[in-house]
Amino acid sequence: MIRIGVDVGGTKIEAIAIDAAGRTLARRRIASPSHDYGQVIDAVRGLVAAFEAELGASASVGVGTPGAISAATGRIKNANSTQLNGRAVAVDLARALGREVRIENDANCFALSEAIDGAGAGAPLVVGVILGTGVGAGIVHDGRLWVGANAIAGEWGHNEMPSRGEAALPQTRCYCGRPRCIETYLSGPGLVADHRRVNGSAAPTPIDAEAIAALAQAGDDAARATLDRYFDRLAGALAMVVNIVDPDVIVLGGGVSNIEPLRAEVERRLPARVFSDRLVTRVVTNRHGDSSGVRGAAWLWPP
Repeated sequence: MIRIGVDVGGTKIEAIAIDAAGRTLARRRIASPSHDYGQVIDAVRGLVAAFEAELGASASVGVGTPGAISAATGRIKNANSTQLNGRAVAVDLARALGREVRIENDANCFALSEAIDGAGAGAPLVVGVILGTGVGAGIVHDGRLWVGANAIAGEWGHNEMPSRGEAALPQTRCYCGRPRCIETYLSGPGLVADHRRVNGSAAPTPIDAEAIAALAQAGDDAARATLDRYFDRLAGALAMVVNIVDPDVIVLGGGVSNIEPLRAEVERRLPARVFSDRLVTRVVTNRHGDSSGVRGAAWLWPP
């Protein structure tokens, strides 16, 4: 059986075709049509048609998108690719492709990919964490996504940042309208905002999370202090996830997760924050990198 996965992002649409063993048969990436929903549907249809013509076979189709499908309306909500919000993407793609299409949040697709044949393969309960432009996660139990009654399982980024480790946690406000969301501290923009908040005009301009990490590696004390705060906050926020879900593996993904030594620091700091006398949860780096989301979309059709 051939599976096609499509990852619809704000700047690109990526598609992959895999066989039953997860081997890549075809892969393509195109620019995402800006603010034009109809062109997004046409682009996905064109990628699927091209793959099927190239491979000489029809395929199942899974799609990863930002946001989630509302249980109330069946339409996309909370997507930063705003042309998708309020749209019945699953219905429109099914009509365009002439078959059922399975759709999931992109963080869920990342988690599914890493749980099936990635860094969490073989583990009963896997949490795939995204640290990028936003903060999200997906939860996979025995190879199946746990989506939840409200289709928001894994949305730890919109809980309030725990402040047990800091006497005066900086005040932030999230795009969702709530104060002190974890996303506003642990996303890439949140990391940069914290560096600017503390260092003011002394912070270089422009700067991003990668540049802060490079400065820290070069011995810059201010950048090192920023990363130290970030590692502490990340460990504290992930401790809440562990205390509630108690996963076997946490797989780290997203651009910020590539910062050194983030994984090792989280693994070192996490046990003291978890409600257990021994922590066996493994914290690992993803195996499939930028391909995890699109591979997970393909795996929405189970092996």
